[in-house]
Amino acid sequence: MTVIERYWDDACVGDEGTGPTYTVTKEAILAFADLSGDHTPVHVDEEYATASHFGGLVAHGLFGLAIADGLKTQSDYRFLPGMSLGWTWDFVAPILVGDELRVRFRVASMRASNSRPDWGIVVLATELIKTDGTVVQRGEHRLMVPRRPGER
Repeated sequence: MTVIERYWDDACVGDEGTGPTYTVTKEAILAFADLSGDHTPVHVDEEYATASHFGGLVAHGLFGLAIADGLKTQSDYRFLPGMSLGWTWDFVAPILVGDELRVRFRVASMRASNSRPDWGIVVLATELIKTDGTVVQRGEHRLMVPRRPGER
């Protein structure tokens, strides 16, 4: 598969993309706990988590956001490297060991940058979804993307 990295000028509102799937493992959750320093028992103590209302280990909310961003960068709809301006993100449902996730996004809006004429801003409406269709997280990612040279 050939992947085309897009300039801001190559995008259109309504464009959509999806990423590959990712299966959540206990090892990945524990590694994220070590990376983040968040060792809350529901994330790292199987006995505690099983007795909780989750019924098992649950991934950190930021684990889901990190997976969503990583899957987005592996999609067939990519921009040239730019700058992340931030996320507005909601945790909708728990992410559990064994869940298979994928990301789906669409260009919700775009505008030329006011401060950097060689760049444009894209807002990607993004969902992290289980294979059964359950949305576990959703929000928007704001990106600053290079404009095609000579297109201003």
